[in-house]
Amino acid sequence: MPENRINVQEENNIKSVGSSATPWAWWIAVLLALCLTINFIDRLVLATVAPTLLSQLHLSNTQYSYIVFAFMLGMTLGQIPAGAFIDWVGSRFGLSAIFAGWSFSNMAQALAQTVSSFSGLRFLMGLFECGNYSAGVKTVGKIFPAEQRALALGIFDSGSLIGSAIAPPLVVYIAARFGWRYAFFLPSVAGLVWIIPWLYSARREPLPRRAGDNPHSSPNITVRNLLRLRETWGVIVMRSLSGPLTQFYWYWLPLFLVQDRGLNLKTMAGFASLSYLMGGFGQIGGGSLSGFLIRRKWTVDRARKTTFTIGALLAAICTFLAPWSPSTFHATLLIGMGILGANVMANHVIAVITDVFPEPTLARVTGITGMGEGVVNMVMTLFTGIVIDHFSWFPVFSVAAFMPLGALAGLLLLIRQCQPVRTEQFLIH
Repeated sequence: MPENRINVQEENNIKSVGSSATPWAWWIAVLLALCLTINFIDRLVLATVAPTLLSQLHLSNTQYSYIVFAFMLGMTLGQIPAGAFIDWVGSRFGLSAIFAGWSFSNMAQALAQTVSSFSGLRFLMGLFECGNYSAGVKTVGKIFPAEQRALALGIFDSGSLIGSAIAPPLVVYIAARFGWRYAFFLPSVAGLVWIIPWLYSARREPLPRRAGDNPHSSPNITVRNLLRLRETWGVIVMRSLSGPLTQFYWYWLPLFLVQDRGLNLKTMAGFASLSYLMGGFGQIGGGSLSGFLIRRKWTVDRARKTTFTIGALLAAICTFLAPWSPSTFHATLLIGMGILGANVMANHVIAVITDVFPEPTLARVTGITGMGEGVVNMVMTLFTGIVIDHFSWFPVFSVAAFMPLGALAGLLLLIRQCQPVRTEQFLIH
């Protein structure tokens, strides 16, 4: 057994302690899902009104990619500071602060007039939003045992797909009724109400430390220490090559349906919601399958790898085939299945993080992986805009289809075993 692993008896103890989460823990998971739902409604306002913006402000796809790039840049630069901030102040106040920050940044976009103003505000929004996953992963990793963690993370992460499914029709309705500027303002104002139940609920019961965590050594672990672990680079590769696929669909699917398939905004909203809704089953379904396999006496490692492989193959195959379909409906179904596979992967990236790393480092590890994802997102975003303007959508889909296979290689070659690591020997004295 590699020397940085805990022994088998310690691993069995970790899996056996706290085998059932409390009702309060599941309520916290629901609140986190609602937070992510609001997050993605706010985030996808831009993508949904993009066809209108490009028309009214006379923007090209490349200019639109600059605005999305600014958001990705903020998300990338803020990952590690946001993770450290969440580890320092805790999820209760940390998540409340970043929630307010991205909400006000989104509201301000109602006043934007130029590419520069949109880009600046999207950059600020990205700086705040990047802490959402860090806070959610830290909280779930702390209050759920291994056999329920993937499902809890699936519930949390399902908020991204619920928000994605709600956003197109909601935003199109607001834009049609009041104008596109109100589409930025109204959802963020309403969403701020979430902070009240979160502040109340997150203090009702102390968050228990997971069995097996070492409270004496973990707080001394730095980002430099974490980067010395092969497993850290494994989760960086996994997230960097799986997350951008879902980001691609979130920001470019509405434009694909309007520009390539000739749909109007209302019809686009329906097709986009169908794809996002189908994809949403990947969060709960992937987490449920992994938990089911563990309850069937599969090891955590085998269950995680099997489920991740299924998601990666589904995402790769369906993404590659989607643009070649002559039928918009069939292309939408393939995209929905591709999103489903991508979200099975996304769910298990964060599950693997909580399986491998001690709780006091979870927000920082999530931030580090988010930074890797952000770099790939920025490159992918600029590549997409430029290639669409000069060529077509086909090369973009083809590149995106190969990314899940790289993420799978990161799991099999770098993580190797989904079980806790010893971090004491990596400390720098």
